[in-house]
Amino acid sequence: MEKDKKQEILFSEFPPVSTTQWEEKIQQDLKGADYEKKLVWRTAEGFKVKPYYRAEDLDGIKEMVSSLPGKFPFLRGTVSETNDWAICQDIESADPEVANRSAHIAVSRGATALMLNAATVADARSLAIMLDGLDLNMVTLNFNSSPDYPGLFNLLKDYITTKGYDTSRVKVTFDFDPLSFVLLNGNFYRSQEEDMAEGTVLLDNVSQFANFRPVSINGHYFHNAGSTLVQELAFALAAGNEYLSYYVSKGYSVDEVTGRMVFVFATGGNYFLEIAKLRAARYLWARIVEQYKPGNEKAAAMYIHSITANWNKTIYDPYVNMLRSTTEAMSAAIGHADMITVLPFDMNFREPDEFSMRIARNQQIILKEESNLDKVVDPAAGSYYIENITASMAEAAWSLFLKTEELGGMAEAIKKGFVQDEIAASARVKKDDVANRRTLVLGTNQHPNLNEKMLDRIQEEPEEDEDIEMPESRKNSREPLYKTLEIMRATDGFEDLRLATEIWESEGNKRPSVFLLTIGNPAMRKARAGFSSAFFGCAGFEVIDNAGFASAEEAVKAALASKAEIVVICSSDEEYSEYGADIAGALKSQSAGTQVVVAGYPKDIIDQLKAAGVDEFIHVKSNALDTLYAFQQKLGIML
Repeated sequence: MEKDKKQEILFSEFPPVSTTQWEEKIQQDLKGADYEKKLVWRTAEGFKVKPYYRAEDLDGIKEMVSSLPGKFPFLRGTVSETNDWAICQDIESADPEVANRSAHIAVSRGATALMLNAATVADARSLAIMLDGLDLNMVTLNFNSSPDYPGLFNLLKDYITTKGYDTSRVKVTFDFDPLSFVLLNGNFYRSQEEDMAEGTVLLDNVSQFANFRPVSINGHYFHNAGSTLVQELAFALAAGNEYLSYYVSKGYSVDEVTGRMVFVFATGGNYFLEIAKLRAARYLWARIVEQYKPGNEKAAAMYIHSITANWNKTIYDPYVNMLRSTTEAMSAAIGHADMITVLPFDMNFREPDEFSMRIARNQQIILKEESNLDKVVDPAAGSYYIENITASMAEAAWSLFLKTEELGGMAEAIKKGFVQDEIAASARVKKDDVANRRTLVLGTNQHPNLNEKMLDRIQEEPEEDEDIEMPESRKNSREPLYKTLEIMRATDGFEDLRLATEIWESEGNKRPSVFLLTIGNPAMRKARAGFSSAFFGCAGFEVIDNAGFASAEEAVKAALASKAEIVVICSSDEEYSEYGADIAGALKSQSAGTQVVVAGYPKDIIDQLKAAGVDEFIHVKSNALDTLYAFQQKLGIML
């Protein structure tokens, strides 16, 4: 009673403020500016995000908000006691002995799950080598790249039986996903019916293993091809529904099928929306499964494996990837992933070493042991913002899911190219935003480390082992019939530019240099010099900065003496009118091959400056990628 009384006294000093009062104050501060344009965020996912949310914003989504952890529709996770997840280590090597050594290091240092490359597991001996010494009752196994999943299952079953493991405790997933194979390769292995039917072989054989999930839905491919989060979610749900519908039609109960599926999502850098995506995924999948009339509500519980996205990772300034993947792992944990894989920060330019793999593990261990994200059942519960964007995400994804179903389901949508076209359109927009630097990627298209070199650090892709014998059933290659997804990274264009500069220099050529001709207003010349330095640094050019020149004559003399291929005039628009044309003319008359650039876009004198010899204008609206590519072409670095 005493505590309640104190709280009453405390909060009486802070009278409630209505939404109307908040809005009135906001309008005053905006001073006539458009509220929607200034404060409402229009996401790439197709819905709006308000500048703030209040308790009243939950009124329209009470059904979602009132759900409980561990209860249908599982928006708040599938368990009610903790928020624990499996820490998965990705082991790329297909060599059983190398993979086994890496697996033991990972498990001994905190990993509770392993992603294993089964490309070379062709017999009992190779499997035994890969799994030797691992306790399958304590570590979850995930197998990818197998040329024969039914055959792999038989090998694994024999191994488990021989070793005497408790089959109820063995946890395994297979990357069996015929639809993803079509998207990546343009055709089925053999035929749609034969490939889908292969899943029935797996479903028939796994009944004695309570925690065996042989069917995967790889939403992360959509993400890493440039999809929006809504597209990743909607198409993953459509693929899941395709498998569910097919196997139910073959006589399996919905409970049998859903308990054998794993949804694999990428988790990217959009922190709060990624949390909302995973929560919305559980909610929508539960609603889909509900339509099949399962015998137990637990059949509607989605099992999620989250993998940090590769779309936003970089080759240059690679340690920043650690920061990116840390927030991504946090999103996955708060969004109730059952298993999380943090990809090593250096995987895009070399085979991950023990340091990068240790960091990938430890990022999750810290989230558990120091941040205690595994202790709180639903860390996002009650957040007006997250609850609302979860609802918005679910609504947008459901609309796209229904559109896919209207086309005949995921398989038909893939055949018609709908899925590929939708994702390609999103990727173009995202890549364009990076090229124009509307989306900033630290160390790549913004604030590059001018002294960093990566060419010598990039390892060539190892050639496939020619001794691997593929099963007869896999040897028949088929011509692509359908459009494919292009897996890529957002920054690969900038990285190509910069690597081309490094190659050019390594072949004995002079590294291109940019002279910053700073003159006039100190604030403006400094700001535009900083902008220009970052701009040309993105292509790996040497940048020669200056404190500023007292006269145009002095500036031109220093620029010519530098022998720089590019000279950037950095001043204010007013001063460009005064001496910009004279500087450009002097540079061109004394060194016709010099590229003269103006930092900014003084629109009233553009034609005058061009006539004087200015070749290019760089500013915040420039397409940096295209502009830098054009400069490299002029310099002979790229064709």
